[in-house]
Amino acid sequence: MNESPAIEAIDLTKVYGSGNTEVVAMRNASMTVRRGEVVALLGPSGSGKSTFLTAVGLINPPTSGRIRIGGHQVLDGPLAQANLTAFRRQHVGFVFQKSNLIPFLNARENVQIALELNDSSPRAARQRALELLEELGVRDRSENLPSMLSGGQQQRVALARALANQPSILLADEPTAALDSGNGRQVMELFARLAHEHGTGVIVVTHDQRALSVFDTIYEMEDGILNLQPKEAVV
Repeated sequence: MNESPAIEAIDLTKVYGSGNTEVVAMRNASMTVRRGEVVALLGPSGSGKSTFLTAVGLINPPTSGRIRIGGHQVLDGPLAQANLTAFRRQHVGFVFQKSNLIPFLNARENVQIALELNDSSPRAARQRALELLEELGVRDRSENLPSMLSGGQQQRVALARALANQPSILLADEPTAALDSGNGRQVMELFARLAHEHGTGVIVVTHDQRALSVFDTIYEMEDGILNLQPKEAVV
């Protein structure tokens, strides 16, 4: 079993522009997330949370710093010149505020396509998709298009899709913002349960104070600076 952390982010800095137009959106941000650990990232709008999430997710890499995902160094070394898109597809899962499901594919197909893009056979991908939908309580809606699903059901399908390739790290940006309090709490509890069961590290950017008790660790970001917070101080 791989005992390396799900992700290690060390001294990440992100600078936009230069000279008089230089803006430091994130400064020396460090975070280690263990496998199975669920981390909340709090902070006001414009504090740098999305900058951090897109940096560690390799969508918008940092200006400087180091990132290891599942034990792999991703900003230098062998992967620096490799296809980071393929690496990200295999090792990083994403869930956003909107489910971003493909509207003309049903729930099963939305999960299945993520597996097929990662070279699973159609038969194996179908079986894995159905197993995940079963685990998330929406297998009975597997043949429904996204428009036929509730907001909570759509997020469950999006979570199944994010977990399809057994990523080392799952990144979620305000995944409950569009849900009512009951569904929001259920989705957050699902994140925690699945992280613990699958051994996936999870980072959730959230403003939702109602479900902070489900998190193992809480960080707060302000003015581009990331700080670990005592859980009892914010829950």
